[in-house]
Amino acid sequence: MTDFAIVREAMVDGQVRPSDVTLYPVIEAMLTVPREDYVPEALRDVAYIGDHLPLAERRVVLDARVMAKMLETLAIQPTELVLDVGVGLGLSAALVAHLSEAVIALESDEAMANEAEVLLASHDVDNAIVEIGPLSEGAPKHGPYDVIIIEGGVGELPQALIDQLKTGGRMAVIMMDGALGRCMLGRKFESGMNWRWSFDAAAPVLPGFEKQTIFAF
Repeated sequence: MTDFAIVREAMVDGQVRPSDVTLYPVIEAMLTVPREDYVPEALRDVAYIGDHLPLAERRVVLDARVMAKMLETLAIQPTELVLDVGVGLGLSAALVAHLSEAVIALESDEAMANEAEVLLASHDVDNAIVEIGPLSEGAPKHGPYDVIIIEGGVGELPQALIDQLKTGGRMAVIMMDGALGRCMLGRKFESGMNWRWSFDAAAPVLPGFEKQTIFAF
């Protein structure tokens, strides 16, 4: 029988720390949250392999390195409200819950959202609220948010999510251009969003986040 605690520690030592993740709260969250419980049952034994894990069409559990580096980039504080877009079965929400005051876990797939709610409750994650709805529309009734994190690739960022970010708030987005991607950190100012490169990463573009094609006649 697999000792997942040992495998989790090996993941942190072999994948997370070597990727320049140094913030103690992020390391502690990665060591504490049982990744194997938040993936499909058939994938439990490969939960720590160091790659994205499939959930559904164009939906994945981000690999540990990418997820940890996004959290490092955001430097979430214990007083902050976070919108986590595309939580799948709840892994990212469990991690963010360790770092923040509260997390709104948005999921468009009702079955996954219901399972995420059960899993989060079973692990006593009491500062996460699961919301069901289109990922591209966010969860405006709980906003505005100090931080927004998107669990998948983005071809074009919906304005609705920018609108739900507080002025001074931060957003981590994997911006995709074909097969190439970059994780960008955005900060919102009165004049708009200011973006800077954080690290290279790629993920399937989420439904509703496709780059819009403009036809010229």
